[in-house]
Amino acid sequence: MTTRAEFMERVRREMARTRGLFPARVAERPADPMTAAELVRRQLAERWPQALERFRQEFERLSGVFHAVASPSEVPAVVGRIARERSARRLITWSASALGADLGEGFRGEGLDAVAMPDDPVDEAAARELRAINAAAEIGITGADLAIGETGTLVLVSGRGRPRSTSLLPEYHFAVFDRRALVETLEQAGVMLEAWHADPADPMSGGVINFITGPSRTADIELTLTRGVHGPREVHAIFVSR
Repeated sequence: MTTRAEFMERVRREMARTRGLFPARVAERPADPMTAAELVRRQLAERWPQALERFRQEFERLSGVFHAVASPSEVPAVVGRIARERSARRLITWSASALGADLGEGFRGEGLDAVAMPDDPVDEAAARELRAINAAAEIGITGADLAIGETGTLVLVSGRGRPRSTSLLPEYHFAVFDRRALVETLEQAGVMLEAWHADPADPMSGGVINFITGPSRTADIELTLTRGVHGPREVHAIFVSR
């Protein structure tokens, strides 16, 4: 029978395998979030290639799969190839306005059964049907509102045309983003969140915010790791350089 001391020693041993990537500290809230966010954007205008490379490295360390394409029109081919490798067909996607591109025809051209989420409110019957479609889908396509370099984290804000279920229910999640989503640090991400919520009328204000750091992972008390129990088993990030 394992004693308490033996159990705690095992926990310490397992935790020692991964050291913290950076020291924790409290960041002050910006007095003027909009100005602070604009400063971050100006800084990233020059430093985005370094932020992207850091994101790629950290994302892949977390078992994420990184892809780079030249334009949105190339996204369906990437998704289609992986879908065929996984024997997957059913796909849901954020709306064209939320995604920033209408990729429906491209997905269907890859042999995928693609359904886009609506921008407009729907009645209860349609809402039930959409929930069933989301639950049955094997692939979910979303954008990414932020991609954080130092942690390899994708940040998604929910809202009309961009339900959180699209990234949570399917086995395979693909997040499509460009350099406008890149930030270097969690502190910069916090500045952007403050700016989004500075104006209650802003469409980015008030939605559920998901921080996605790699595929879903679950470990039991014996620290046996299992993927995909409470979310996607694979997370793919597709960077569009355009």
